[in-house]
Amino acid sequence: MISFIVSIIVLVCAYFVYGRFVEKVFSPDNRMTPAVALSDGVDYIAMPGWKVFMIQFLNIAGTGPIFGAIMGAWYGPAAYLWIVLGCVFAGAVHDYFVGMLSMRNSGVGLPELVGIYLGKNTRKLMLIFSVLLLAIVGVVFVYSPALILGGMWGTKMMWVLVIFAYYVIATMLPIDKIIGKIYPLFAFSLLFMAAALFVGLIIKHPVLPEIWDNLGDVNMNDPQSVLGNEPFMQKNPLFPCLFITIACGAISGFHATQSPLMARCLSTEKLGRPIFYGAMITEGIVALIWATVSMYFFYYGGWREVVSPETVEKFMAQAADGKSLIQYFDAPTVVKEVCSGWLGLFGGILAILGVVAAPITSGDTAFRSARLIIAEAFGLPQRTIAKRLVVSVPLFAAAILLLVWQSENPDGFNIIWQWFGWSNQTLATFALWTITVYLVQRKKPFIITLVPALFMTVVCTTFLLVSSQAFALSPTIGYIGGVIALIGALVWFFDWYRKQMKTK
Repeated sequence: MISFIVSIIVLVCAYFVYGRFVEKVFSPDNRMTPAVALSDGVDYIAMPGWKVFMIQFLNIAGTGPIFGAIMGAWYGPAAYLWIVLGCVFAGAVHDYFVGMLSMRNSGVGLPELVGIYLGKNTRKLMLIFSVLLLAIVGVVFVYSPALILGGMWGTKMMWVLVIFAYYVIATMLPIDKIIGKIYPLFAFSLLFMAAALFVGLIIKHPVLPEIWDNLGDVNMNDPQSVLGNEPFMQKNPLFPCLFITIACGAISGFHATQSPLMARCLSTEKLGRPIFYGAMITEGIVALIWATVSMYFFYYGGWREVVSPETVEKFMAQAADGKSLIQYFDAPTVVKEVCSGWLGLFGGILAILGVVAAPITSGDTAFRSARLIIAEAFGLPQRTIAKRLVVSVPLFAAAILLLVWQSENPDGFNIIWQWFGWSNQTLATFALWTITVYLVQRKKPFIITLVPALFMTVVCTTFLLVSSQAFALSPTIGYIGGVIALIGALVWFFDWYRKQMKTK
């Protein structure tokens, strides 16, 4: 528990210290923002700062800091280090600069920002990459809430259809009609859930792995344990898979598609730090809470406390046949069991509401972002519903096909989540390189994003080589590939930097 409490304190302090430093580097001023200068009553609408914060938090959160933290906790206390360091020095910086650069460039989306600083060819690549990622996000965030709701009432397919119908409506309407009115309430539900679980952890005060314990001594490496899942660890080693599994809560490229949405709704640049940097720090705290709950659930028998005796018997029967704890209790199941077991009826309802509403709303804004990105790329105005339909209909059709494939494939959700994780972090890597180029051009301390950009370049390259969903090569080959990628990135950057300095 000491590592958990210290991690929470570090995140809060980082907002006031490092967040202020990052803000000073960018230097926000009193210029007119796109929400005022380009107000169109649909996507560019100035809203109160507190409301924009709640929407931004809900948009970037989804189930990411919950499901990702649950699965990341399988790696032990190393998850604490990644959430804290990743959030403070990479994720929050990434979100802040993307949001602020969007504001400085008429509220454009990530592909357009990439084009401005990394060139037209990279812009084309990011256009395709961003739309694919957003479609995957929409599909992932249909499946998980439908699974939870289907277990409570109705069927999974019924809820899939309901959620998709909502997506169509919410994506088409002006941002202040649904998003501006009900999203703050859903954000409160998600925050309430996290706060309630935090209180539960303080009261229970369980003994948990600490950061200073042997980080490699993870229970999953023990094939004799009911927790153990040796094949999983062999196929998904801590490096780089931890840094892909925990994305939201540390750093996430999906956020780079969401920050421009809120950049179109801010009335002043001075709100950038509390909304962009602050929302990411808040998400990091949520991820820490869920990682800690999950460590208790998996490592120290906490699952026996929250599940029914019948569920215990069913698991023990399957454990005798070699099924591990992490195979039996997937992330959505952990959420349902913990919320209902720890928080009682009223708290459980609010908590489940947060878990269900968060992914639905992130899926909604994922499709909204995709619509705007495509519209920007082809110069299609979005003031009329007819223009929005031209973009949205093909987008939803492609997403439905992907959803059908996922539903018919027994391992579809896990496959899509793995590829979502890699593409998500790859997008974040491009965003970090974009920000680094901007900082160099403005003669600002570019080291603050160069280091995270290099690290994420190595992570994404290594993951592509070693992951069981990609090339499935040995970790040794993957690490060699990561080193080669690091050297290549350094050579490219400093060659470009040298040429840049000569032209000044």
